[in-house]
Amino acid sequence: MSEQAAGQLPRRLGLYSAVAVVIGIMIGSGIFRVPSGVATEAGSAGAMLLVWVAGGLLTLCFALLLAELGAMYPHAGGLYGFVRAAWGPLPAFVFGWTYLLINPAGWAAIAMVFAEYLGKFVPLSEPGRRGVALGLILALAVTNYHSVRLGAAIQRAFSSAKLLALLGLALFILALGDPAGGTFAEPISWLPSSAAGFLLALVLVLWAYDGLATFCSMIGEVREPQRNVPRALLIGIGLVMMLYLAVNVAYLYVLPLDVIARSPLVAADASARVLGAGAAAVISALVMISTLGAVACSSMADPRVFFAMARDGNFFATIGRIHPRFETPHVAIIAATAIACAYVSIRSFEQFAATFVLGLIPMYMLATLGVARLRRSRPDAPRPYRCPAYRLVLVLYVAAATTVLASALIQTPEIAAVNLGLSAAGIPVYYAWKRLRR
Repeated sequence: MSEQAAGQLPRRLGLYSAVAVVIGIMIGSGIFRVPSGVATEAGSAGAMLLVWVAGGLLTLCFALLLAELGAMYPHAGGLYGFVRAAWGPLPAFVFGWTYLLINPAGWAAIAMVFAEYLGKFVPLSEPGRRGVALGLILALAVTNYHSVRLGAAIQRAFSSAKLLALLGLALFILALGDPAGGTFAEPISWLPSSAAGFLLALVLVLWAYDGLATFCSMIGEVREPQRNVPRALLIGIGLVMMLYLAVNVAYLYVLPLDVIARSPLVAADASARVLGAGAAAVISALVMISTLGAVACSSMADPRVFFAMARDGNFFATIGRIHPRFETPHVAIIAATAIACAYVSIRSFEQFAATFVLGLIPMYMLATLGVARLRRSRPDAPRPYRCPAYRLVLVLYVAAATTVLASALIQTPEIAAVNLGLSAAGIPVYYAWKRLRR
């Protein structure tokens, strides 16, 4: 029986493609927009670098836990399926509901960054930028509608280009830049301005590192998932963490900390110290490549969550259809694209980054706590990959995530309250949905 005949999406992604998806989702607009806010909140060069290390290690803990769950349950939907296996249908529905409302907005935010940088080459009005963002989302949706292989090929190309371009940028600045005007010209402090500022900076950094959960939505299409899913997660986060640190060191090498804090386009400012006036065009092209790849990844992966919800009876059955020719979740792609297009005109990038991270961290914690629950409730279940020292890894991740959320409730209560309200609203919606189905 074929995978499609069994009601499953075909497994067409090898290890290289899987790693490309992880990298493609993680490296988007964050590394170009986040360093300014991190420098402002951290308050010192050493603390700025420590925030990036802390965010990377926290994401690594997340990856280790997801690797165990992904190898156990290598099906479409990723974290939705993990939460359902560990906690049951209601928490899974709340996760899917939160994901449905928040994630497509990510496409919109990143697509708008693409349009902003396109404006460096082609003059665009505000309606023009929103039109470009809509066109980008629709074009990539059409690609993913027609072929997973084509979408994966796009990921391989753009992920490779992003890695090489960012690494080249960092090495170019470090090799040819003048450190006399940079932060490292004077002794640096490793102490943050405040604990609250460090935690707010960590929220921004987690936006730049986000992407592992989105990748997990596609593990139902990864070949040999018991081996390739853990490898893709760990290789992807390792490469991205090293690259982010190299880029931030390069920024600090040629720019004072206060200049970084005031600059929303820090990559352009750092490059200008080496390239002069020609830096703007180079960085604009790099950002466009990076953001286009990130939107392509998200628009390929996110619909798989809605597809899994429909297959599970927690969403309209039509969303769970597989295209008879292209073998893609075409209706789920259309639905997610429609939501993303509706979000194009909502909120600024910075507001969205905080909303995105604070809205999904509780769901991520719920999924990772499922590792401990499943170890107790299903101790004999096959585990092709076991998270090393899982109790320590889980405690570190949950403690850090809880601290970030508690700080957000104090520092940004409006955004945190909206996110908690969105998730809580999923509970009555779940019971209403069950009654509607009956």
